[in-house]
Amino acid sequence: MLPKERIFNVLRNKPVDRVPWVPFAGIHSGLLKGYSAEEILKDGDKLFESLMEVHGLYKPDGQPVVFDLQIEAECLGCELQWEEFSPPSVKSHPLDGDEEEPPVVPCDCTIPTKESGRYPMILDVMRRMKAEVGNTTALYGLVTGPFTLASHLRGNNIFTDMFDFDEEVEALLAYCAKVTCASAEYMIEAGMDVIAVVDPLISQISSSHFEEFMSKPFSDVFNHIRLKGGLSSFFVCGDATRNLDVMCQTKPDSFSIDENVDLMAALEIGRKHGVVVGGNIPLTTVMLNGNQMDNMKFVVDLLDGMEDKSGFILSPGCDMPYHTPIDNGIGVAQAVLDTASVRDMVKDYKPEEIDTSGVVIPEYDKLEKPLIELFTLDPLQCAACTYMLTATEDQVKEFDGKVDMIEYRFTEKENIARCVKMGVSNLPCIYINGELAYSSIIPSRSEFTNKIEEYL
Repeated sequence: MLPKERIFNVLRNKPVDRVPWVPFAGIHSGLLKGYSAEEILKDGDKLFESLMEVHGLYKPDGQPVVFDLQIEAECLGCELQWEEFSPPSVKSHPLDGDEEEPPVVPCDCTIPTKESGRYPMILDVMRRMKAEVGNTTALYGLVTGPFTLASHLRGNNIFTDMFDFDEEVEALLAYCAKVTCASAEYMIEAGMDVIAVVDPLISQISSSHFEEFMSKPFSDVFNHIRLKGGLSSFFVCGDATRNLDVMCQTKPDSFSIDENVDLMAALEIGRKHGVVVGGNIPLTTVMLNGNQMDNMKFVVDLLDGMEDKSGFILSPGCDMPYHTPIDNGIGVAQAVLDTASVRDMVKDYKPEEIDTSGVVIPEYDKLEKPLIELFTLDPLQCAACTYMLTATEDQVKEFDGKVDMIEYRFTEKENIARCVKMGVSNLPCIYINGELAYSSIIPSRSEFTNKIEEYL
């Protein structure tokens, strides 16, 4: 069975000979050839060279061509902050303004064309990848989902807008869905087989808000992809468990999750709706900070723990961190391609336990001021983390020295140990004086203010 056929069969709920494997090696692909994240996201030749290295080393059944949730936003006037080892982040929001004023919805004439921004370079690389490996490998085009795109345009005010300006939010999301559809269409025309609609902020809202604001725009997007002949994936980050059922009702062919979501629970929901599930190799504890044996054992144990492997695609929980050791990606590929041999190889291997002895927990009852502790994956790479960090920093400024704040990024080993010792189970999340205040949900400004005042 060809790798491409394996992906197609799974997404169409047909039998396959083994679980398919899709390495989301976006910026990490640059590491393989010694290029920075910025270089491969701006230079088509360097991107193509790096993608071909991913294809040769990691033996994918399906492969994304680019993982950058700022492509559409950049075309619409968002200023980007470029990084060496992470995708760019949005640092200006064209529709940002007074939270007491509704967002202004752009007109349809501003929808990007195939000649806008970096589209010409990206679409050219897609066509080159299609010609080079597209006969055997399923190629993924990644587009920014309507809600995250609306957040890029409006900033954190979008979360308050959903309470205060429902009609304007609906109109803004409808516009963003049109942009997402256009981007998906360009990529399908360039040869992409699967369109992943990536919207990490979906994990940060309630299911009632999803049904009220998100059901129609996402249904429109997936229907458009279907009409254009593409297959689809609804790609989320963070603990989106509460929204998986309503996500499935928008009728994607699959959804992808990270380690914040219990895989078996996700598979149960997916199978109920006939929607395939992709995920969820942990990005930091296993892929970034583990060794090759850790990665092989994780995959073998995951596959051996699944009595029913139908409707499942193995992949990292999100874009692989830039510095993921190459041996770890190779180890995952080997564990998928030759599970029996790797099972024998790791049968007596025991992963190193996380040492929490050096973690010092503050004596919260003796602090002079309330302490906000923010636990993130990495705001440079995780949009949900970015907006939760911004919301927290805004509150600290608002209280003008009356509260303290510290951020712990899960990409650093010592912070992984802190999360274990404090019992942090989902990212991003906010603790105040050692008590969990918000987990995988970004509060409105007024709600957050009231919560902090309880500790003053």
